Amino acid sequence: MNLKPTARRVLFTAALALAGSAGLALGPGEKSDAKPPLKLQVDARPINRDAADRVSYAAIVKKTAPSVVYLSSTKKVKGQDMSQFFNDPMFRRFFGNPGPGGGRTPDRTESSLGSGIIVSSDGYILTNNHVVDGADEVKVSFGEPRKEYKATVVGRDPKADVAMLKIDATGLPAATLADSDKLEVGDVVLAIGDPFGIGQSVSRGIVSALGRGGLGIETFEDFIQTDAAINPGNSGGALLDTDGRVIGLNTAILSRSGGFNGVGFAVPINLVRSIAEQLVSKGRVDRAFLGVGTQPLEAELSSMFNITHGALITDVQPGTPAEKAGLKSGDIITKVDDTEIRDNRHLQLTITRLAPGTEATIEYVRDGKTNSVKAKLAKVPEDKLAAGDSGADGGKDEGVLNGVGVGDLTRQVRNELGLERGFQGVVVTQVDPESASARAGLREGDIITELDRKPVHNAEEAVKLSAEIKGPKVLVRLWREGGYRFIVVDESK
Repeated sequence: MNLKPTARRVLFTAALALAGSAGLALGPGEKSDAKPPLKLQVDARPINRDAADRVSYAAIVKKTAPSVVYLSSTKKVKGQDMSQFFNDPMFRRFFGNPGPGGGRTPDRTESSLGSGIIVSSDGYILTNNHVVDGADEVKVSFGEPRKEYKATVVGRDPKADVAMLKIDATGLPAATLADSDKLEVGDVVLAIGDPFGIGQSVSRGIVSALGRGGLGIETFEDFIQTDAAINPGNSGGALLDTDGRVIGLNTAILSRSGGFNGVGFAVPINLVRSIAEQLVSKGRVDRAFLGVGTQPLEAELSSMFNITHGALITDVQPGTPAEKAGLKSGDIITKVDDTEIRDNRHLQLTITRLAPGTEATIEYVRDGKTNSVKAKLAKVPEDKLAAGDSGADGGKDEGVLNGVGVGDLTRQVRNELGLERGFQGVVVTQVDPESASARAGLREGDIITELDRKPVHNAEEAVKLSAEIKGPKVLVRLWREGGYRFIVVDESK
């Protein structure tokens, strides 16, 4: 049996993990008043990849280590009321009657450790949201002799696991930030942090991969993967290039045991930087919104559309920037401004890094032709993403969808599925488990809205259309569980 690796944030906890917090609401001690812009030191030059490998990184560590700090956070947890158990005679028989506390467990304090990065000389410090989430008090310590400060949480972004702290100090050694978009797989990197609370440590490795996502750690994932050792307590520490510039915020590991197994993840500093600037200026993060549902271009779809990269639009939401710009289901977005779009997740990240109100140039492919439109991006609505994965019988098809039964959308079916009156399509009533449609993922209860990019309105029309389509492949657009997606049914298989 193969055990599936588990992605773990690398926060070290002395007791239980601190309770999670949803949304962008500010907690006790967190400020939301507008502040002057964050002043960062940025060096966007690429590293010299032709230089000989260093024998020692001591000079770089001496220069950059003072910018990485030690964090400790505490949270008071109230005891649980156990009186309901003491009302049970059997419980009292074994444990006796409660004392003066009335059967309540004592209050306790949970503490956790992490790391942070000084990014401005006047006291702003970057770290992970999960290091300070839910904390009543956060302390920052650094330097020799050791100095300790009480930190204020300026703002948090749980969706990207970034938080900004502020301490009352000046003249601090601020780190220099690099351009993480210029990283390449194979570049040497250094990780600095405070693993297990034993003290500041440095590890060396390379960039193992870029653009890692789909791990289920955060809402927005575009991780730098590295084999530089990252362990509990390294959360919020710096991932550096060989010039000593910060290129990532150490965040998580992939591990079966909870310890480092050679697969660590850092949030790219370009993403962190855009978040940090918003957290300082207004205490929250506003992300842009295009208004499309998308899915990846898997092999069959890529072949069907004759394109190798991009985000396939499955749904355009009414009244959104995408609809106003004229984008349609079946379009494939290949570029946003100057950024080539790799897949649907990359589109999501690219859009959400832009500010609401930005007029973006969207390049897309429709019917084999490349077009471009301008879209004025809106502010992302609550609980929505800029782009992401969406999701009486009329007789059996005898065309490309062999083994599939379809039926009209009766009032009862519409009510059961929560469909609006004007929603068009046919409901799948049965799927032969040995059919090509079943292998492609079609199942009972799906609503087929298009066949070969042609809309279907009723079962009779769907049967006729499926018989007219020249196979062996057919592109099917369907609605399932509140979202649209495309599949390719290949009868030759």
